[in-house]
Parts: sequence; structure tokens; C-alpha cells
Amino acid sequence: MGGEGGPMFFHGSPIVGDLCALAITTSYAFCLLRCFQETATTRVFEQKLNRKLLHITFGLGFMLFWPLFSSGTQGAVIAAIVPGVNIIKVLLIGLGMIKDEATVKSMSRFGDYRELIKGPMYYAITITLCCAIYWRTSPIAIAGICNLCAGDGIADIVGRRFGKKKIPYNNDKSLAGSIAMATAGFFSSVGYMYYFSMFGYMQKNLKMVIGFLVVSLASAFVESHTICTKLDDNLLVPLASVLIGTLVF
Repeated sequence: MGGEGGPMFFHGSPIVGDLCALAITTSYAFCLLRCFQETATTRVFEQKLNRKLLHITFGLGFMLFWPLFSSGTQGAVIAAIVPGVNIIKVLLIGLGMIKDEATVKSMSRFGDYRELIKGPMYYAITITLCCAIYWRTSPIAIAGICNLCAGDGIADIVGRRFGKKKIPYNNDKSLAGSIAMATAGFFSSVGYMYYFSMFGYMQKNLKMVIGFLVVSLASAFVESHTICTKLDDNLLVPLASVLIGTLVF
């Protein structure tokens, strides 16, 4: 792995620099969520497509801001506040304690607020833990988030449009969707490997690329399995990515 640096702002005061980075990253998250709430309310996109576009862009976009934060535990934990707040938000909405129809429309499959305590909450928990525990020096964080966001998100979009040929062991999943998932997860992972290596957080190498390929293929297989239909791919896909990643990296 590569070295770590200080915060991009206020090098003499890491905490102030991290708080500035937090403000910028929170603004991104707020604007993105607000944008997809509007598109869901005005029906710019079909509801399931709107949900998947948010699914793809939130986590991948969030990782772009990681270099703004300081090294070590402090930067990781402060950055994790951004998705962490969403855990509380979706939990409160999903339990019916607060009402937010725009959020329900943008994050749910069928417009039921109770859906938020499953997939959307697993999604927020995954990104929060990958950030806080593994952070930007670990390919496991990259693999977990990229296969969840890019992989699973693209799989659904492609599968719905081109998924006529079903997988033999699961008629709810398509060959096109699984191929798209493995491809998107792999290439986005490699892209972030290069991105973080630019800042010296990790060393790009062939072994890591092969590791990303193995993780993406395994994640695509798990997503295509009937167990994901019974449970939730937002839970099982990142779990598989982290477990396989721990073995190959």
C-alpha cells in the first residue's frame, strides 16, 4: 500500500481541514439526494430506474471526496458521517417515525416506506463501514462499494432491458445482467485503484487488478443466486465482496 497524506485544507489543523472536507462532501450528498427526490416526484425517470441511478451515483461519487480528508482513523470516521447520517434517516422513515414521501419515492422499489429498512439501510451501512473500517488505502473498500454501487446498479438496468436469456438456476436473473454487473464492478474498481494511486494511497499492480476481477465475478454470482432473491442483494453483494476481498488482497 502507499502512504497517506494530511487533509487538503488547513494542514496545520487536521480537524478543521476534515470539517471543511465534511461540509463539502455533505453538500454533494445533499444536492444529489435532493436531485433524485425531484426526479422521482416529477417522474422524470421510471421509479425503479430513478432508484438505481441514485444507487450508482451516491457511493461512487462519495469516494471521489475521500482525498479531501486526513489520514488515519480521524479522517475515515469523519468522512463516514456522511453516509452514516443516512442510516438514521432511512431507519426513521422506514419505521414510520417521520414521513418523507420524496425520499421514499427515490429509494424504494414500490413506494412503500417500509422498504427503506431493508435495501437502502443495508446500502448506507455498507458504505459507512467500508469507509470507516477499510478507508482509502484498502482495495477491499473499493471492491465493496464498486460492486454494490456500479455492479448491482448496472446489473438491474441492463437486465431489465436486455435480459431475455435467463440464468438456468434463477429465472429472476438474466445472463446480460450478471455480465454487466461483473464488468461494471470490475472496471469501476480498477478505475478507483488508479484514482487513489494518484494520491499515493495505494500501489496499482496486476495482482490487485486480478483480485478485483475475482471479487467482481464472485459478487455477480452471489447476486444472481436465488438466495439474493429471498434476502437482499444490498446485504449479500457487499458481504461477498468483503469476504472474498479479504482472501485475495
